[in-house]
Amino acid sequence: MSKTRKTTRNIFEEVGSEAPRERPLVQPGAIDRAARRGARTGVRLWLIAMFLLLAAMLVAEALARLTGHGMAFPGWSALYGAVPPLQADGWLALQDRIGAAAGGTGAVPDLPDLQRLYWWQWAPRQLGVLAAVTWLVGYLGFAVARNFPKGWALRLLGIGALMALIGAADRALGQGGLLPATIDATPYRVGVHLGLSFALLGLMAWWAFKLGRQEAELIQARRAREGAIFGMATGVMHLAALQIVFGGLLSGLDSGRGFPDWPLMAGGIFPPEALSLEPVWRNLFENPGLVQFLHRLLGYLVLVLGIVAWLKGRRSVHRKTRRAFDWMGVMVFGQAVLGIGTVLYGGQWHLALTHAIGAILLWVLVLRARFMAQYPIQLSLRG
Repeated sequence: MSKTRKTTRNIFEEVGSEAPRERPLVQPGAIDRAARRGARTGVRLWLIAMFLLLAAMLVAEALARLTGHGMAFPGWSALYGAVPPLQADGWLALQDRIGAAAGGTGAVPDLPDLQRLYWWQWAPRQLGVLAAVTWLVGYLGFAVARNFPKGWALRLLGIGALMALIGAADRALGQGGLLPATIDATPYRVGVHLGLSFALLGLMAWWAFKLGRQEAELIQARRAREGAIFGMATGVMHLAALQIVFGGLLSGLDSGRGFPDWPLMAGGIFPPEALSLEPVWRNLFENPGLVQFLHRLLGYLVLVLGIVAWLKGRRSVHRKTRRAFDWMGVMVFGQAVLGIGTVLYGGQWHLALTHAIGAILLWVLVLRARFMAQYPIQLSLRG
């Protein structure tokens, strides 16, 4: 019986291809292992799908308001109104429902107008319902399959909660909701609806950006964070969010065509009767002249700060960060031009709709520039 002789190797001896493979001493860390668990790509695509549905809903709602079809039907919810009337009796019942809600004021459209208004309202609402269903089915699917990336299940639950909040706010601020009957609830409803919807769009976009890269890569990139331009992009983001809310108020007041001159308003720097409502605070939300003035003022601030942020971003040492700020700068300038053009051409619907779509694009590009300042991509000299 022979014994296998154990040989030792000199530390300077070359090891050929015949050397046995040994398990590497350094194992992937916990961050790397966690990053490989969970369907990051699948969750990211799910977020993008919901983003597109919500953006399409906002564009459809804007088109309905701009073409004069922005009437809100009473009692419309995710269940009531989702299935359109299939027979003449159903349309007559809907007409009676609107008449009862109008309280005998006579503000009831005839049947052909009612049907046309219904379809203009039906399309955007069903896009919103479809986005909610997409969230519910996707969340349950990833939860059952245990395919959420580590630490993401609770975050993504927040998307469903924010969707529910948008629906609840829309219903609460409708006619007969929280506001007295003497106050027109439309600007409040549209402003809050638009503000919350853009917050949801921003959340989904930011998380889609994060899921596009591995967790270990994000942690390493965070060490190269460029705080100065990140702060500038954050400032642009906050101003843009405020301007979007005032854009919603302006749309709800249907006063985008009220002052077709620029840079003045009705021949003056400050619009006439801008503080005519009592109490004074109501002018911030209900006075068409003051709301448009503030929307314009915020637009100027977004333009100035956006250009400054672009110039700062151009100094980044990371090429992709510079490109992100370039695109943000282009859209900041383009959105300002679209806004001025919409004013000078009397709020024509095709220009106003392009301006509304531009707001979504600008929102994404500002967030993208901010993200690249927070998590820069460090390329090698060859890259």
